[in-house]
Amino acid sequence: MALEYLQNYWWCLISVLGGLLVFLLFVQGGQSMLLNAGSDKRKELIINSMGRKWELTFTTLVVFGGAFFASFPLFYSTSFGGAYWLWILILFSFIVQAVSYEYRGKQGNIYGTKTYDTFLFINGCVGCILLGVAVSMFFFGAEFTVTRGNLLETHSPVISKWSGSHGFEAIFNWKNLILGVAVLFLARMQASLYMMNNIDDPDFFETLKNKALINGGIFVVFFLWFLTMICTITGYDATTNEDLTVTATEEPYKYFHNLTHMWWTGMTLVIGVVLVLFGLIKSIFSKHFTKGIWFTGIGTTLTVIALFWAAGYGDTAFYPSLIEPASSLTIRNASSSEFTLKAMSYVSIVIPFVLAYIAYVWRSMDHKKLTSEELETTTHKY
Repeated sequence: MALEYLQNYWWCLISVLGGLLVFLLFVQGGQSMLLNAGSDKRKELIINSMGRKWELTFTTLVVFGGAFFASFPLFYSTSFGGAYWLWILILFSFIVQAVSYEYRGKQGNIYGTKTYDTFLFINGCVGCILLGVAVSMFFFGAEFTVTRGNLLETHSPVISKWSGSHGFEAIFNWKNLILGVAVLFLARMQASLYMMNNIDDPDFFETLKNKALINGGIFVVFFLWFLTMICTITGYDATTNEDLTVTATEEPYKYFHNLTHMWWTGMTLVIGVVLVLFGLIKSIFSKHFTKGIWFTGIGTTLTVIALFWAAGYGDTAFYPSLIEPASSLTIRNASSSEFTLKAMSYVSIVIPFVLAYIAYVWRSMDHKKLTSEELETTTHKY
């Protein structure tokens, strides 16, 4: 297995994990609906519907970060070490989510359920928006420099240096926020579709259908805005030299060229978008269609995979440096060694079995729809 093949393989795995993570953010989307849920009965339905899946999202986020660290450590050190305020806010929002699901329903908690509901709402909004911001930086870049020789400096062995305000400048960059808002309303739309499939409540079903329409419409507007921007901006055609330095050349419409020249990338994007739109439209205009989440879920995963491919393949800088183009990161200069990638590739063989187990557990939990009557009789609820 040549190093280039291993780098391509691991970028593909990272893309798949990223796609699954964005799909599973429907849990955060459901949490963002808590403060305007209406009655306590509906709030309990939302919390317990999302509560059965929150660990899958949390675990996928951890695996996604771990896989990035192991396969492309220079990106990990550059982004996580430089834009640390962005990542600290993301991680903090997920920590309070875990605490909230653990203690919200326990008797005698001193903060009360409303405090934990607020924490879940914060995670639902902040987590989605900031993860969208982090991914948007793959296209719009960040303010950093990379000097590998610094590793030999005894007083300051820091390879990557951040010139911005350590992540705050990315959060308040309106271009990044476009994708952040799109991810939030995608998650809210998919939460509505998931609960239409998971909860047995005719009145709530109609409410969820309206929520899917509103949130889905907002998502489509912001996603098309983001897609138009990345197809028209200038990217870096990055050639990685033998000494791992990068020769970066500006190329107008770089990501559009990647989507068209790498036909499989463009086709994956089109299929994903069509599936999302089909699942949304079918759910809204059918009298009682509950399978929309599977169409939009698969479509979301494929769309995110295609965006990752467009950002990383085709000699593209997947993490452009705005102040020193030669410091931009590619899958060639940011990856681990051939030995490390090869060893991890053998471990990755177990991934299909893990996914099969997750599918089995998911089916076991969802074989019976959630009802208010069940919540009144069961002792296992959030």
